Amino acid sequence: MLFAADVVKNKQDFSTSAYWDELGDADMDEKLRVFADSIVIGSLANLPAIDDRIRTRAEHWRIERMAIVDRNVLRLAVYEFLFLDTPHTVVINEALEVARRFSTFEATQFINGILDAIKLDLARENGDTPPEEPSTDAQQSKASSN
Repeated sequence: MLFAADVVKNKQDFSTSAYWDELGDADMDEKLRVFADSIVIGSLANLPAIDDRIRTRAEHWRIERMAIVDRNVLRLAVYEFLFLDTPHTVVINEALEVARRFSTFEATQFINGILDAIKLDLARENGDTPPEEPSTDAQQSKASSN
């Protein structure tokens, strides 16, 4: 749906119901449809903030120059990072699965790098010490044991 919304010139013309009517799986569980609609609508409503967050880590890449699939996988994942309680590692794994299916191997590496960097940024902003960075106490005890 984000891909479809991205190619529509006027985002106001995009409708999730039109997507389901034309392309959706008629057998899909209603709860799943409601969830999918909510994250697409939420992503579109927060696109400036989401794109700004992506820009901070997409060095030398303008969002509009990224492949449509790749930028929308990133947008969906960053929306989940910022506005939902889904664990960030789960979000990254799901984004990579979508990229593997609909994009290229190189895209999975690109998406993984950007999302991992954003995940670390968010951890720092929330005062969490990312697992990749040992705490000062751990560094001191390691230094004193050497």
